[in-house]
Amino acid sequence: MTVETKNTGARTAKTGLRTAPRRAGVLPAERALAPDLARGLMLLFIVLSNTAFHLTAARHGPSGWQPVDGGWLDHAAQFTMITVLDLRIYPLFAFLFGYGMMRLFLRQTAAGTSERDAVRLLRRRSVCLIVIGLLHSTLLMAGDIIGFYGVVSLILGWLFLRRSDRALKWWIWIATAQFVLLAAQPVVSALLAGELGSLGDAGAEPGADAYAAGESSWVAAAGTRIGSGLFVTFAAAPLSLVGGAYVVFLLGFWAARRGVLENPGRHLPLLRWTAVIGIAVGWLGALPAALAHVGALDVPDDAQSEGGVLTMLRDATGNAAGLGYVAAVALFAHWWAGRESRGGTRALSAVTAVTAVTAVGKRSLSCYLAHSLLFAPVLAAWGLGLGEHLSSATMALFAVGVWLITVAGAYALERAGRRGPAETVLRRIMYRPGRGSA
Repeated sequence: MTVETKNTGARTAKTGLRTAPRRAGVLPAERALAPDLARGLMLLFIVLSNTAFHLTAARHGPSGWQPVDGGWLDHAAQFTMITVLDLRIYPLFAFLFGYGMMRLFLRQTAAGTSERDAVRLLRRRSVCLIVIGLLHSTLLMAGDIIGFYGVVSLILGWLFLRRSDRALKWWIWIATAQFVLLAAQPVVSALLAGELGSLGDAGAEPGADAYAAGESSWVAAAGTRIGSGLFVTFAAAPLSLVGGAYVVFLLGFWAARRGVLENPGRHLPLLRWTAVIGIAVGWLGALPAALAHVGALDVPDDAQSEGGVLTMLRDATGNAAGLGYVAAVALFAHWWAGRESRGGTRALSAVTAVTAVTAVGKRSLSCYLAHSLLFAPVLAAWGLGLGEHLSSATMALFAVGVWLITVAGAYALERAGRRGPAETVLRRIMYRPGRGSA
């Protein structure tokens, strides 16, 4: 980008003139490996973590989520899910969402779009995601996260996209303090009162029931899903901001301004420490809940429930794990690119695998929706009802199979040079012609 272009963009941003978007997204040559590879792997983690509520005949434990029945393979799958995946993938998604949002904003302003119009463009994108999310939750899956992050991005984009680096850092610290204090408050109160073991409610309705996968009528299930989807989108999303969970989103903003995932080689110490500490803290924080779930740790049922101390510890350390996963993928991307630059050879199968998973990341919205299209009609009681006959282990295998189908589809689209269908529709709405502003 020339000095003249920079100056033009700066003048436009300062004067607040309304301009059309100068860019219609990322050019193929500009895509970095790490963000797309992370999104592709994230979708595998998401589809695995969405398996539990489809086990409609399973007996759920005090947590109301993971089943407690099955053989040793099922218990191994449950243990792994709780330790590695449960409440660890949403922070990963939040970071990548914030990162991509800031990169889009920076590309637009660097190309000459005013900051106000770049924010307006992203606002339109957020509204589209809210609509898509509500349709998704109503038709197929109540646990939709697209609408949730559509609301979060609508608010945080308006508040923080144009903030200075210094202000953004201050708000990261403020959000971190919010998150830690609010997460610790009930635990400290119960500890002081000598009621730590009784904190929670093991008799509450299982959280999996909100997904209505066991309902034989699609209409009745849709009624439940509508309520769950509206709550997740318009209640849980704003509440997450009050609780400080938006800190991961802001960290994505901060990292995007520095191009951490585009240029991982310049940030190796940060990425190494984040990967090691983040994953260690995340897994250790979930370990007590996982051990209690499989019966290796004897604790009261209330402590394992959704509001119990073990679940709170698992959830509070989820952000660290999500950030650790992102850093680990960035380190792999740096190693992968460096091996080629050093003249190293790479097996064709490995190159194909990386390319295919990255293709999923480029089409993450389409693949995310495709998961539900492949999951719900086959597994739910209102469809073929296969979920009633699967266990935790066999359901995990089914989930991997679903993900592999989307990998094959995304790879085929990549070779054909075509975007995903959902991405195509979203781009047409975002960059629709005939308007003088974004």
